[in-house]
Amino acid sequence: MAGIGLAVASAAALALGNLLQGRGVREIEEGATRGASGSKAGNLVRNHVWLLGATLLVVAILLQMGSLAFAPLMVVQPIGVSALVFTVLLTAIIAKRRPTAAVLRAIGICVLGVAAFVTVAALVSTQSAITSGQLIAVLAALTAVLIVTGVMLWAARTHPVPPVAWVLLGGVYSAFVATLGKTVILRIQSFLRLQKFTFDLANLLTFVCIIGIGVAGVLSIYFVQRAHATNRPEVVIAGLTVVDPAIAVVLGITILGEASKAPAWAIFAFIVAGAVAISGVFALSKAESADTEIV
Repeated sequence: MAGIGLAVASAAALALGNLLQGRGVREIEEGATRGASGSKAGNLVRNHVWLLGATLLVVAILLQMGSLAFAPLMVVQPIGVSALVFTVLLTAIIAKRRPTAAVLRAIGICVLGVAAFVTVAALVSTQSAITSGQLIAVLAALTAVLIVTGVMLWAARTHPVPPVAWVLLGGVYSAFVATLGKTVILRIQSFLRLQKFTFDLANLLTFVCIIGIGVAGVLSIYFVQRAHATNRPEVVIAGLTVVDPAIAVVLGITILGEASKAPAWAIFAFIVAGAVAISGVFALSKAESADTEIV
């Protein structure tokens, strides 16, 4: 329950932080269009709205790491979908307009799907000490993604990249931050329980995982900023709340073995609940877009 509560708080901070950062990036883009001086990075750092959003994103990450210390990855990470719900509600409050029936219906679908997934995950998921093989598998997956990203950036020099690609990359690296963070947390908990530290392969890999968290975190922030420059905040958050939990849950199941003891009915329930939650996210994004166009 503590992990779930911290995950909800993290989603709220993530939603508000992304809204503020999106607003800050748009202000800088508009300033550049009007011929404002200074580099884009320098102007961002001097933008108080963007800085407040960045601070909230840091708070969201800390709350997320705290939630992972109490509950399995596949329990708390799907709760990130609620960030989109918070975003829609905050946008409605800021714009002083009531959400449409389609928006409220989509929110209900999201909440139902996430609640079902988290409930089943809380009942059947397990946590165990991380092995060296699991650490190597997570790092190998991150390395593969880094290679694909490098090829994509190289190709982007001569070919246009769809704006949504930056959203997807931001979500993928955010998922690796959570997954690597979970592995490090489990290793630290194991160390504290045994009260014994030896400089072996497992602990060396743990340090490499900490470096991986830094690399994935920096890249996630970078790609999210690029996403904000070419997409509406609702699109950015919708993409992040689909990609991040999906990738993290897949890594939690396939590599960390958090569903290794789950019965067949639980796997079926995961698929159905996940499909409901994702359909709600897409319905919410579509309803919000239609609402914005009307206004």
